[in-house]
Amino acid sequence: MRAGSRRRAPGPAGSPQQRPSSHGPLVADEPPPVSSRVAAAGLAVALVVMAAGILVPALTGWDVHVRSFPPLHAQWMPRLGPGTVPAVLLAVAAVVAAPRLAQRLRWGPLLGLAFGYGLAWMLALATVDGLGGIGHILDTSYEYLRTARSVTDPIALLHEYVSRIPLHSTHHWPVHVAGHPPGALLFFVALVHLGLGSGLAAGTAVTVIAATTPLAVLLTLKVLGAERAARRAAPILVLGPAAVWMAVSADAVFGAFAAWGLCLLALAARASTRRAMAGWAVASGLALGYCVMMSYGLPVLGILALAVLVVARSWRALPWAAGAALAVVLAFAAGGFAWWEAYPVLVRRYYDGVQRNRPYSYWVWGDLAALCFSAGPVVGATVAAAFSRLRTAVRAPSQTRTVVLLALAALGCVVVADLSGMSKAEVERIWLPFEPWLLIAAALLSARWRRAGLAIQLTTALLVQHLLLTGW
Repeated sequence: MRAGSRRRAPGPAGSPQQRPSSHGPLVADEPPPVSSRVAAAGLAVALVVMAAGILVPALTGWDVHVRSFPPLHAQWMPRLGPGTVPAVLLAVAAVVAAPRLAQRLRWGPLLGLAFGYGLAWMLALATVDGLGGIGHILDTSYEYLRTARSVTDPIALLHEYVSRIPLHSTHHWPVHVAGHPPGALLFFVALVHLGLGSGLAAGTAVTVIAATTPLAVLLTLKVLGAERAARRAAPILVLGPAAVWMAVSADAVFGAFAAWGLCLLALAARASTRRAMAGWAVASGLALGYCVMMSYGLPVLGILALAVLVVARSWRALPWAAGAALAVVLAFAAGGFAWWEAYPVLVRRYYDGVQRNRPYSYWVWGDLAALCFSAGPVVGATVAAAFSRLRTAVRAPSQTRTVVLLALAALGCVVVADLSGMSKAEVERIWLPFEPWLLIAAALLSARWRRAGLAIQLTTALLVQHLLLTGW
């Protein structure tokens, strides 16, 4: 031993020096979990907002111009079905075993289980309404699939796209086609050409793609040095009420593209060679650029993309990714569809329809109630947890800093979209790309809170699916 050096006595488990990991020996110091008071307050706020979203219109007679069960696009229809028993069994098994398995499994098997179990969960919920629960929604007149079957010339489609957005135009597009850039429709055109053009086949494809979203989020956390946080958050990321909408909504596909684009950006930022960095960054830009061509609301993903680079403490991938994303937008423009020309036309279509009657004074917070239904009420606890760590995030260990910055960046995306007024109602599906990033802050909660939170999420999903007939 060198002169003057002093050996530090090992501290007890949980001491400031080092703490035992739940899936390994000793790990670097991490702050204790967020207090139960903070988590409970966040959960309570979410439940109050959800209740207000339902009760305020019902008790006051306020017509907020939505189908029949604001703040959701749904109607009251209690029922049981073929998927009921499998869904309940999956939920019970998850509460019993998922938190323990998330800590003990090796990384590869954990990702495999997350994909398989998440897919089974979505399919079980959807088939409460039989196979029609998978295929019916995408086959309705306001969705993409019927239009996709009639497309024979994608270039001609791009040239006429903007002219068919206005509500009073000849042969105007159905609601969802008009409300999105052509990348969304072209995705379903591709499914049709692959032989997946029936409602059931397309619905199954959407569900399988949606089931990869948690994998992308977990991998992003691992690449950014937060594997322990990823393991703690995994059960709540994979299982929850978002599955009710992910199995039937094109927005779940948008969310998967977004998640993989952000994962590729993390790989670029942490790449060890310039060639690898450029390759991952270009792939990320292509994925995120295509997101912009699928939904007018997804440019706000730039907030999350910047957060990934801040966490990685590397900006070298930014020019490559931004350039590739811009190339996608310009390629569509060269083909006949200019995003910047289409958006003002969409705004006019938006307010020519029912949106002009929907009160902003309700939906500016009613949208957040819909978010709490879709993400699950535990999102209130995760957001509260992230806020409680914000002041110390810069000096916090890397795992905590990563979770806090990404979760609050996702919240920033939601706030921008909400305040814009372009997301009044029907938003339980459009929040899907941001919800998993909000829920990663479950890693900041105690083990007891995470297990209770998982039970709350699963129960919410079962109640929503069995009590409400959702429109997507």
